[in-house]
Amino acid sequence: MKKNRTLEDAIAAIPSGAVVMVGGFGNPGTPFSLINELVRQGQTELTLIKNDANEAGHGLSRLVENGQVRKLITTHIGLNKGVIDLMNLGGIEVEFHPQGILAEKIRTAGSGSFGFLTDIGIDSEITRQEDLLNWQGTTYKVEMALSADFALIHAAQADWLGNLVYQGSAINFSPLMAMAAKHVIVETPDLGAPGRFKPEQVHTPGAFVDSVVPLESLTSDYGILEHHVRR
Repeated sequence: MKKNRTLEDAIAAIPSGAVVMVGGFGNPGTPFSLINELVRQGQTELTLIKNDANEAGHGLSRLVENGQVRKLITTHIGLNKGVIDLMNLGGIEVEFHPQGILAEKIRTAGSGSFGFLTDIGIDSEITRQEDLLNWQGTTYKVEMALSADFALIHAAQADWLGNLVYQGSAINFSPLMAMAAKHVIVETPDLGAPGRFKPEQVHTPGAFVDSVVPLESLTSDYGILEHHVRR
């Protein structure tokens, strides 16, 4: 069965209050077209899970700036002063995790498990006493699995059945998020018929994908951002 959807219909499936994972590490792998449509449709009270907040006026930051986000679960927001200021003013709740821990929390959910033990961050401010457990004479932190209602993902190539291929480092969190979300929406600029990929080429099998949105072209959002250093 073809999983092709229009951009509008795919994003309309997301209700206000949903928990949404968003692929990407900075620009690479970020599904800008899906995010921009979510901004346009205006769903609110969202909980977003992404490695970073992108930069001001760009990607995930647009949702925050538009007042659509209640909570952000992330690894860092250091490139986005606006989100930092909003967090400090209490306008948005931000939950931080070390990058590897965030990835493992998502992977654990996608594997059907409920949590894992780690000693990472055990003496830091992100660890509460009630998160600690003693096992075989050693104290560990209990990290719970992290799932979501939806995942928004960018793939370099896809077929009608939802089999996905990522390009280079843009793969980042996307395969993990595709396994950990109940409903997976994918955008791609290169959609074709089944059989175009050899089995070993597929990074995310179509079994994990619900909707595929073909993009006619990639906007300037997908380019490399230039940073100008003040001297």
